[in-house]
Amino acid sequence: MVRVYVIGVGMTKFDKPGKRDDDYPEWAKEAMLSALQDAKVNFNEVELAAAGYVYGDSTCGQRVIYEVGMTGIPVFNVNNNCSTGSSALLIAKEMVESGKYNCALAVGFEKMQRGSLTSQFNDRANPMMKHVEAMSNLADIDGSPMTAQMFGNAGIEHMNKYGTKPEHFAKIAYKNHKHSVNNPKSQFRDLYTLEQIMQSPKVYGPLTKLQCCPTSDGAAAAIIASETFVKKHGLEGQAVEILGMEMATDLPSTFNANSHICIVGYDMSKLAADKLYAKTGKRPSDVQVIELHDCFSANELITYEALGLCPPGKAGEFIDRGDNTYGGKYVINPSGGLISKGHPLGATGLAQCAELCWQLRGEAGPRQVPGAKLALQHNIGKS
Repeated sequence: MVRVYVIGVGMTKFDKPGKRDDDYPEWAKEAMLSALQDAKVNFNEVELAAAGYVYGDSTCGQRVIYEVGMTGIPVFNVNNNCSTGSSALLIAKEMVESGKYNCALAVGFEKMQRGSLTSQFNDRANPMMKHVEAMSNLADIDGSPMTAQMFGNAGIEHMNKYGTKPEHFAKIAYKNHKHSVNNPKSQFRDLYTLEQIMQSPKVYGPLTKLQCCPTSDGAAAAIIASETFVKKHGLEGQAVEILGMEMATDLPSTFNANSHICIVGYDMSKLAADKLYAKTGKRPSDVQVIELHDCFSANELITYEALGLCPPGKAGEFIDRGDNTYGGKYVINPSGGLISKGHPLGATGLAQCAELCWQLRGEAGPRQVPGAKLALQHNIGKS
C-alpha cells in the first residue's frame, strides 16, 4: 500500500457572500497557489486534480484549474453537498494511494447567495425529500429553514432522551466563536458571551442565530503526494500523513429508526468512524485535535457521541467538563468551525484539512493545540 501525505495547504479568508469584488476562479487560484507554494512544488508536477463545488455550472473545476496551468491532467468535478471538499480530498488521496499518480491537487470553492440554503432546481425531484418526509412523520414542519428544522429536531430529541439543556448547545457556539478570534481566515472573529448567544434571534428549537453556520464565499486547496514524491523533494519535515479516510452514506436507519438524530446522519458518521478506527488501529483517545462538522451546534453535540469522543447521552457532561476545548481532553474546531469560520460548501472539507495540517506542523499560531500529534476530521453532507 502506498503511503499518502498532505504536503501543502492553502485557503482564502472566508467572507460573507458578495463581500469580495472578484469571482470564484480568483479565490480558487489564491488557494491553489498558496498550497503549491506551501508544498514547494510546481503545478507541472501535479498529475491529477479533483475540484469540488456545489453551486455552479458543469466543469467549473476546469475553469479554476486553468487559472494555474493547462497541462492536460485529468480533472474530476465533485459535488457532494456540504462534504464536497473532503470528497475531493478523498479522490485525490485514493488516486495517489493506487500507485498510478505521485502528486494530486484537491481544491474546493464556493460562491454562495446570502441567507438560508434553498433548492435551485424546482422542476425535478429534490434529493432531500426522503429526509424531509422522514422528519415530517415525527414533527410538524413550519416555515423555518429546512436544515435548521432537521438539526434542531435532532437537538430536541437529544434533550428529551438524555436531559441535555439548551445551554449545552449554546456552549458549543460560545467555544467556536471564541476559537475564531485567533483565526485570521475566519468569516467572523467576534467574541460573544453565552448569554448573547442564547438571546440571539431564535431559529428553531434550541438553535439561535449564533448557533448556526453562515453562508460563505471562499476556497481551499491541498497538495497530496506519495511517500516516493515526498522523499524525492525532501519534504519529510512538513508532510502530514493521511493514515486513513472513510466515507459512508445513509443507512436504512436514517429513514426507519423514527429518530431525528438518525435522519441528520448520526449512523453514517458512526459507521465511517468505526471503520476508520478499525483500519488504522487508532482510538478516539489517541487524538488531540479535531475539526468536525458544526453546521449547527446540535450537530457538533451529537457528533461527539457518533465519533466515540464520549458515550451516548454523555455529550452534555463532556461539554460541561470543557473536554472540547483548550485544557480539556480534545480541542474541537480550533479554527472556529463552520459556525464562525464560515461554510462555503465546496471549500469546507479542505479548510478543515488545512487547519489540521497547520496544527500538526505546529504552525497554528495563537490557536495551536499543545502536543498535537494525531488529528481527526469529520465532514458531513450526503456522505
